[in-house]
Amino acid sequence: MKIFGEILGNLHAPEWKERAEGCRVNRIVLDQWMAQKSRFAAAADDGKEYGVSLERNTRLHDGDILEYDPAERRITAVSIELSDVMVADLSDLQSESIATAVRVAVELGHAIGNQHWPAVVKGLQVYIPLTVDRKVMRSVMQTHHLEGVNYEFRRGSDVIPYLAPHEIRGLFGGAERESHPHSHHHPKQTAEE
Repeated sequence: MKIFGEILGNLHAPEWKERAEGCRVNRIVLDQWMAQKSRFAAAADDGKEYGVSLERNTRLHDGDILEYDPAERRITAVSIELSDVMVADLSDLQSESIATAVRVAVELGHAIGNQHWPAVVKGLQVYIPLTVDRKVMRSVMQTHHLEGVNYEFRRGSDVIPYLAPHEIRGLFGGAERESHPHSHHHPKQTAEE
């Protein structure tokens, strides 16, 4: 198994566009969970399995090049499939009283937390990756009818530029894991209680 230890560049960078012209691109397709790791093995388009062993805290981006063979006109690059994101915008709450803004923010947190949806707060935006169908997420938001909270669905790749690396990991690191219903466990009471 061939092991890649560094990122050589990115297919989306201007300096690589010319070099990549006429090359066969062998893609290692990763989901957002795997893309957060610096060490893993994965299959590529060519059917072969490759190892990736990068420095700790190195994060792969869509288009990162792990191998370039100019003689063979071949590139091995990473392709990352990010889930869509629901972006809840709390900007309208700025004109409300502090008590109202806090109440609505807590209600939103309760609605999201009750579904076990991961979320990242950045300024007045709350980013929530789609871990269930959009219809379910819309239904939850409509059920709670949070006045002053507007929301929309955006591509995961569109929100990445607004987030720091640790926020990206927090947002996408667990998004591939399905949200699952929870149950509360109550200890049995004994006759002495």
